[in-house]
Amino acid sequence: MNSTTKFQLSLMMFLEFFIWGGWFVTMGIYLPNTLKTSAGEIAMAYSTQSWGAIIAPFIVGMIADRYFNAERILGISHLIGAVLMYQLANAVDFGAFYPYVLGYMIIYMPTLALVNSVAFNQMKDPSKEFAFVRVFGTIGWIVAGLAISYFGWDSEVGVQEGLLKNTFLMVAGASALLGIFSFTLPKTPPKTSKGEKVSISDILGLEALKLLKNRNFLIFFIASILICIPLAFYYQHAGQFLGEIGVTNPAGKMTIGQISEVLFMLLLPFFFKRFGFKMTILAGMLAWTVRYLLFAYGDGGELAFMLLIGIALHGICYDFFFVSGQIYTDSKAGEKYKSAAQGLITLATYGVGMLIGFWVAGKITDSYLISENVHDWKHIWTFPAIFAAVVLVLFAILFKNEEIEYKE
Repeated sequence: MNSTTKFQLSLMMFLEFFIWGGWFVTMGIYLPNTLKTSAGEIAMAYSTQSWGAIIAPFIVGMIADRYFNAERILGISHLIGAVLMYQLANAVDFGAFYPYVLGYMIIYMPTLALVNSVAFNQMKDPSKEFAFVRVFGTIGWIVAGLAISYFGWDSEVGVQEGLLKNTFLMVAGASALLGIFSFTLPKTPPKTSKGEKVSISDILGLEALKLLKNRNFLIFFIASILICIPLAFYYQHAGQFLGEIGVTNPAGKMTIGQISEVLFMLLLPFFFKRFGFKMTILAGMLAWTVRYLLFAYGDGGELAFMLLIGIALHGICYDFFFVSGQIYTDSKAGEKYKSAAQGLITLATYGVGMLIGFWVAGKITDSYLISENVHDWKHIWTFPAIFAAVVLVLFAILFKNEEIEYKE
């Protein structure tokens, strides 16, 4: 892969995740303060990610993989996304906001697979080359959060004045840029011929369901869905929580989680090889419990350091569970079912698991509303802490340890 192609792919990843990080985190602050939404309505907005993840395989499997170049679908998707983001910025109430955010996530979620397809298609050895390109996505997310805090859109005054509206306009511009830029990316033709029959089972990776006959994999599969329930609390309410208790520049501080994600990704191979798959997964689950306890008992004053530690645990929470899980899934699936198995896990976690999680998080948060934009966060965060701890104990008891090779 030459330097020009490497630059193109790196910029593609940067913009792809700059776009996601530029509005998704702070939406939890924007909605209740500007559009006066309830926690249930916030849950509806965030659950559009899950609906997008559920619908994405149909778009990628039935259209991108069969009829059109991936980079062209990517370009068209982001140009449409730019229009939808502009409409989100101008929505005056939740009734007007929701259809656009739903449409946007149905368009956006398939692009996560498309950027990977474009990148992998240019690489001779993805195991060595992909990490360098993908890390620019994490950098893009970090830059988006820092930019929001730099401009003061997430400050107390900025939130009161509705300046977070600018995040949608910023992302609309970035989406338009990536949409145009995508047409200059290296060609990535369809993976299957037009005449080749592709079933719904092939698209959704349902043939990988036979892996569930393996007791260990079934336990891991169920645990993956369940752990996404406490995960949804973080994505949906962490930004709202920090803003509500008076933490300054919450979007900038949330980027600590992405920075730690990069650091723990580097540590993961050593931990995995030293302690094995089961201990790595358990460490990830434990980190979820500790994080939420830190959120429950920390505050925006003298105990603010507890909140920062909780955010910094994101690297362990995400990498040690989800990345390890992808490695485990790859090891259990045969050559024929590798892609199908990964698709099934993604559908179960980001689709089903988080869809349930967003709904539960909204219900719990609404039940602890004290007054307008004031919640009993101690009790709210205690729920996912206990839930993650229960999943941890059940997994520790039921999952039988087995040797899994870490393949870089």
